[in-house]
Amino acid sequence: MKESLHKDQQNPMENVDDWEENLLHRYPDPSEAKKEKEEFRNYVDSERLDTVREFYRINHEYQTYDFVCNKEAEFLKFDKKEMSIWEAVEFLNTLVDDSDPDIDLDQTQHLLQTSEAIRADGHPDWFVLTGFIHDLGKILCLFGEPQWAVVGDTFPVGCAFSNKIVYPEFFKENPDNTNERFNTKYGVYEPNCGLDYVKMSWGHDEYLYQIMKDHLPDPALYMIRYHSFYSQHRENDYRHLMNNKDVEMFEWVKKFNPYDLYSKAPVPPNVKELMPYYKELVAKYLPEKLNF
Repeated sequence: MKESLHKDQQNPMENVDDWEENLLHRYPDPSEAKKEKEEFRNYVDSERLDTVREFYRINHEYQTYDFVCNKEAEFLKFDKKEMSIWEAVEFLNTLVDDSDPDIDLDQTQHLLQTSEAIRADGHPDWFVLTGFIHDLGKILCLFGEPQWAVVGDTFPVGCAFSNKIVYPEFFKENPDNTNERFNTKYGVYEPNCGLDYVKMSWGHDEYLYQIMKDHLPDPALYMIRYHSFYSQHRENDYRHLMNNKDVEMFEWVKKFNPYDLYSKAPVPPNVKELMPYYKELVAKYLPEKLNF
């Protein structure tokens, strides 16, 4: 990192979920297209757009190839905390979004809204579980990581930054942008090498994938690992790095994305009634304890 950041600079958003609110501004629900302007959540006039913009300014400046390598070395030792999924969910509940004027749910209820929407559509149980756990990697915030290294759109590092990434102009301050090793189309990678060989910007997606990679089927792992990779699954701008398996699996990522973005609703799910189903589901796929 070129210089240390003040705490306020590390965390410019009021809450990490402000990033998801901004996603809904960028990718509005097609089913809401006919609503009157006043029925939409007020994204355009919100100060959140300024804070999210500042978030991406920092994110794009400091998410370098070396930064990602260092974070992998630090966090993929999984020596921060041993927890069950339920302890991890409870831990995540300390990130309740009290700044959102449209919804007042803790993280458990938010996760359940996603997974219950998936279950209602009759998808396989591993898909339901994926919806329930997909954001658990946000506990990185509770291990002291700044927002810009936890949430936000993800993108490959080690090669040229796509102009389809949100706020691409901020990459001009990223040292990799002028490094001849990293600033070409393929950078350190080979054409169609496959995303397994590509380092992504550091955040909750990659972290949780690494925790879950021995426990869930490939489609679920792709959903977890790449659900924030909007410059590919929305803009299709990194096909040159993907192999045939990636292309096949990204159909699942695209299937998951609407549940992640559009399942938020003001009516909270009944946690007490739902817990027996989810306790059984978690026990089916995951060990009693996991290392975070």
